[in-house]
Amino acid sequence: MIYGAHALVFSRAPGEARVILEKVLKSDKIDAGGGWTIFALPPAEIAVHPTDGAARFDLYLMCQDIEKTIEELREKGVKFSKPVREESWGRTCAIALPGGGELGLYQPRHPTVLSRPAAAGRKSRAGSATARGRSPRAGSSKSRTSRR
Repeated sequence: MIYGAHALVFSRAPGEARVILEKVLKSDKIDAGGGWTIFALPPAEIAVHPTDGAARFDLYLMCQDIEKTIEELREKGVKFSKPVREESWGRTCAIALPGGGELGLYQPRHPTVLSRPAAAGRKSRAGSATARGRSPRAGSSKSRTSRR
C-alpha cells in the first residue's frame, strides 16, 4: 500500500539547497545518516497533464497568497528565478535553488483536493466540496512528525 511520496532534488550545491528548503518548508526533518537531510513535505496532490513534448515531472509548493509567501521567503533570504505569472488556472513563480534548478511556487485558482491552512484539524477528502468544484474549505497544513 502506498503511504507517501519521496521527491528528489539534484543539486551541484546540496548543502546550500538544503538550507533553502529548510527556510521554505519550515517542516520536520531527519538526518537519514551521513548528513542526508530529509524534509517532511506538506500534503500533496498529483495530476497528469498532456504534452506534445518530452515527458517530465514538475514540483510546485502550493500557497494561498503568493505575494505574501514571496515576501515572507525573501525576508529569509530566499531568491526567486521567475516572477509571478498569471495563468487561467493559478499564479506561479519559481524559487531559485543553489547549485542549479528551481522549485515552483503556486497559488491555485481551481478546486483542489487539499484543505486550505486556515482552520486547523480538518482534512479534505476526494468527495469533499473542494474536490467537487465548490469553494475550498479550510484545513490543516501542519507538518507531520518525522517517521522516515
